[in-house]
Amino acid sequence: MRTLSPRALFWISEASYVILALITGCFFAGSLASLLSQAVRTAPTRSWENNWNAVCIAATYVVVFLVSITLCIRRRIAVRRRLQRISKVYTTISRTPAPKQVRDYISQEFSRACLVSYECQPRHVVHPGWGRPGTEYCGIRFRRTLLDTIADIDAKAHLVIPSHPRLKPHARMLHHFRFILPLLPKDGNGVTSLHYYDSAIQLARTSHREPTEDEFVIAMLAANEIGKILNECRIEMLEDSSVRLTSPVT
Repeated sequence: MRTLSPRALFWISEASYVILALITGCFFAGSLASLLSQAVRTAPTRSWENNWNAVCIAATYVVVFLVSITLCIRRRIAVRRRLQRISKVYTTISRTPAPKQVRDYISQEFSRACLVSYECQPRHVVHPGWGRPGTEYCGIRFRRTLLDTIADIDAKAHLVIPSHPRLKPHARMLHHFRFILPLLPKDGNGVTSLHYYDSAIQLARTSHREPTEDEFVIAMLAANEIGKILNECRIEMLEDSSVRLTSPVT
């Protein structure tokens, strides 16, 4: 549904106020005319001469009209002055401007809102492929996070090996990063972190089952280790280049 702009709402409010004022004025003038005509009809002379009832009615309506106009003008001026006192920039409210009752009410409502939001948090809920609430992986989707690490590792590999092949959409990680495999250490089983990373990426790409938290942790540890080794190689390359540039030519 389309909402009206603030300017349109302002003009609608002003038009409604004018229409209401005109309707009230019509009823006011109609009642005045009716009472004056009745005062003339009921007068002994049936005329305006020496008709004090008509004078009293007219004077009463004039006083009511002037009082009404005065109250409306005073109200408009008071509202405008109050609005002008409001700061147009952000101002921190201290303890002095707000009464104690208002401060206590705000504190109570804030505490209640915090308590409600805390009680509404999910607990002991496990969604496949997502981090559990209350853990460091809360709100993390394992499949998407694992796939996002490919571009980061590929960029670091190109910094170390500029001629590294371009990444293909469905390439195995073990095949794509085969040139950095000699840089990675092996564990007790003779397996590098690239093998663990390749298995996790294949699982995230092709499996209908969502990765578990343990699989995600193992894959992220492997990805962090690969990235760390590539960063160290990059730093060593830069240091070696700086040494060569500063050493004298013999």
